[in-house]
Amino acid sequence: VQLVESGGGSVQAGGSLRLSCIISGYTHSSDCMGWFRQAPGKEREWVAAIDSDGITNYADPVKGRFTISKDNAKDTLYLQMNSLRPEDTAMYYCVARTTCRGPFWMDNEYPYWGQGTQVTVS
Repeated sequence: VQLVESGGGSVQAGGSLRLSCIISGYTHSSDCMGWFRQAPGKEREWVAAIDSDGITNYADPVKGRFTISKDNAKDTLYLQMNSLRPEDTAMYYCVARTTCRGPFWMDNEYPYWGQGTQVTVS
């Protein structure tokens, strides 16, 4: 199983970025997936999750600004990030799991992780 993120970069406050995560190695149309992030010196935090029915959930700091979506035909997970703030600066990780049971906001619920893509907002 391999998850490969892309789309990170540097952007000014108020700008937008779209992260992509290509998933390979297994049939995942029924899986639950999400995004986590970790800023330097801070604990890793959950950002957003999407389940097998397309139901989405967001952490309070990003609610209303970020949108998670997936395209099963393209084996790709997305995170559209708008109205970016300096506090959104972090390494962003794509995650996946083969069951939707258990709390989606807990990082230990996800056995599959990408290598991360850096987002810097100034």
